Amino acid sequence: MIVERTILKRIERYLFKGKIIAIYGARQVGKTTLVKELIKKFPDDSIYLNCDEPDIRSLLSNKTSTELRFVIGDKKLVVIDEAQRVKDIGITLKLMVDNFPEKQIVVTGSSSFDLTGKIEEPLTGRKIDFILFPFSLEEISQIYSPLEIKRLLPRFLIFGMYPEVVLKPELSREILRSIAYSYAFKDIFKLYQIRNPEVLEKLLQALALQLGAEVSYNELSNLVGVDKNTVANYIRILEQAFIIFKLPPFSRNLRNELKKLRKVFFYDVGVRNAYINNFNPIDLRDDVGKLWENFVIVERMKSLFNHGIYADFYFWRRNRKEIDLIEEREGKLYAYEIKWRRTKVRPPRVFQEAYPDSQFSVITRENFPEFLLPSSL
Repeated sequence: MIVERTILKRIERYLFKGKIIAIYGARQVGKTTLVKELIKKFPDDSIYLNCDEPDIRSLLSNKTSTELRFVIGDKKLVVIDEAQRVKDIGITLKLMVDNFPEKQIVVTGSSSFDLTGKIEEPLTGRKIDFILFPFSLEEISQIYSPLEIKRLLPRFLIFGMYPEVVLKPELSREILRSIAYSYAFKDIFKLYQIRNPEVLEKLLQALALQLGAEVSYNELSNLVGVDKNTVANYIRILEQAFIIFKLPPFSRNLRNELKKLRKVFFYDVGVRNAYINNFNPIDLRDDVGKLWENFVIVERMKSLFNHGIYADFYFWRRNRKEIDLIEEREGKLYAYEIKWRRTKVRPPRVFQEAYPDSQFSVITRENFPEFLLPSSL
């Protein structure tokens, strides 16, 4: 079954505007499926170049514009999948966009560190970036009714939203272990000469166990047995590989914000559970609140980004009072407390006094569709 990705419509609006379209995302989120759906709209006028193939890499590496014209011929849409595998791909793409402005070049990369570093400088001002995430709730509503989505919510908290996991639920555990270790680690080890892969695994497990907590690089350093700078570097790599993301504290004082700790969340809770090998059902877990918090935050990010709505995300804490998610969008503040069990929650008085024009809501498993689906945007 093909699930139409929300971001596809956004991408289509930018076609043939004289810019390269770059699509980033972790392995197995569906980038190849997405670009093949795009190709279907130009069945006789497109070419698909898979850079996993060595002969394709050779065709695109260290070539003149004349040689590149022979490769792509008269096709209007040129899709280069896993473009980071081509040596000096940035120069190749620059030659294409400068010499063939009538053509639309689309490239994909499985990790932002893998592709961005190779094309950013040559393509300054010549490309538009998109990120493809695992399935969103909006996207799986093509498969399930609103009632079914509510019923399946405990499953999503355990196994996450990767396309293959959603579409092949009977293989969820095996698929997630493969995504968590085989695919993600393969990319990271290929680009960085990490001498001790066990350290990376320990760090991921430590971050998974501290889900939603403010993390200290010093504490992580002691836990995994490496220096603080190595921890910081590995966390940066994991962010660029679309495995984790950091949520900074909200403060109008930038210096104070930079001094404070960050919270770390996973782009997919199923992958997080794979790193600690815990696929136990919800009623046997003591981390359901943190899983729910992670799930809601990342689904909100997907929902906004997929529709081209840009926001900055934070958490807020002061005097032992906390708000799980602060969303700053178009100059306005939206504060959200995320609770698995229904409960009455009021915004902290100190927050209300500091930001009287902000809006405050409580997100629960009863009202989450209204918050995470397009009607709330």
